[in-house]
Amino acid sequence: MDDLVLPGHGTSRRLRCRVLQSPLAGVSDPIFRSLVRRWAPEALLFTEMVHATNLELGHGRGKVDGLAAEPGPVAVQLFDHRPGAMAEAARRAEAAGAFWIDINMGCPVRKIARKGGGSGLLREPELARRIVAAVVAAVRLPVTVKTRLGWCGAAADPVGFCLGLQEAGAQLLTLHGRTREQGYQGRADWGAIARVKAALSIPVIANGDITGPEAALACLAQTGADGVMVGRATMGAPWMVGRIDRALRGQPLPPLPGPAERLALASEHLRALVAQRGDQGLLIARKHMGWTCQGFAGAAQLRQRLMRAATEAEALDLLAQAAAGVDERFRPPSPTNGRQAFGRVEMGPQNGLDIPAAGQGFFNITGTGFGGGSCPGNAYRH
Repeated sequence: MDDLVLPGHGTSRRLRCRVLQSPLAGVSDPIFRSLVRRWAPEALLFTEMVHATNLELGHGRGKVDGLAAEPGPVAVQLFDHRPGAMAEAARRAEAAGAFWIDINMGCPVRKIARKGGGSGLLREPELARRIVAAVVAAVRLPVTVKTRLGWCGAAADPVGFCLGLQEAGAQLLTLHGRTREQGYQGRADWGAIARVKAALSIPVIANGDITGPEAALACLAQTGADGVMVGRATMGAPWMVGRIDRALRGQPLPPLPGPAERLALASEHLRALVAQRGDQGLLIARKHMGWTCQGFAGAAQLRQRLMRAATEAEALDLLAQAAAGVDERFRPPSPTNGRQAFGRVEMGPQNGLDIPAAGQGFFNITGTGFGGGSCPGNAYRH
């Protein structure tokens, strides 16, 4: 598979891996990225979303500081509705060592969309283009966009919207195959991604329902996309990006990590978070331990105890006790098809996880709970 090269505006970038790790709020911090990097050393990873206005005010700089010291490429994803703030934030990110600048136009969360950021820009195509143009003019790096099919199905015009972003100077688009109205419910529309890919001259990365290697191969076969972006399927499974990359290269896949390896990973992640964040690190680690400790006898009871652990030492002791008693003969089942139909968070058996459904635990997502107004008809058609 050939490298993907973006010319930028004075600084070009070369992607040697066609599998991208999605930005994940509250998840894709430097510690998580270091774990993903273990299995995918050349993959493009992302910071958590960075609010441009907050960065301008001096907040959130920890998300971009030190990027140049990381061992592989890391892009910075920005969101806001102010072109000037986005341009200034892009300059800061470039100076901090960002691999490229990505603009979020797809986040469906109400508090972001209602202020005009994230997926709110789907209803403001002219503003979306002005933001892209402002960021492109501000930096030498390539500028890319992550977006969705539209605000809602009745008014969606993903081809027209994405053509506008291309004309404004975006050099790559990542397209999630759902509307903002859908949130993360239903199946991603890979056919719509294929239509956008056919209409654009810049690379398109497919996103949505990429649950594992077979799903990624099926998605690329249907869409003709230039790569895939993996998001929630990596929560608790930092090896997923590397597995998909191997599949795309036609290389054999190693066995999935067994229970002892998962428990060791949970312990390592916990220690790193507490070392960096103190008591708050334990609270952050709870969700990661919950995602990682899946698929073996006693896992449900262990997760409940880990959620109640009051100290790092108590959590580590629980993980050590579990590791001493796990049956290493267990291996998560191999996938039987390329794409899973699920009403849960975007997961499948390829990573051996079974994440609680919306409202039932770690991750609260619903299809209509994002709010933010009714479908705007043709408000954002070109």
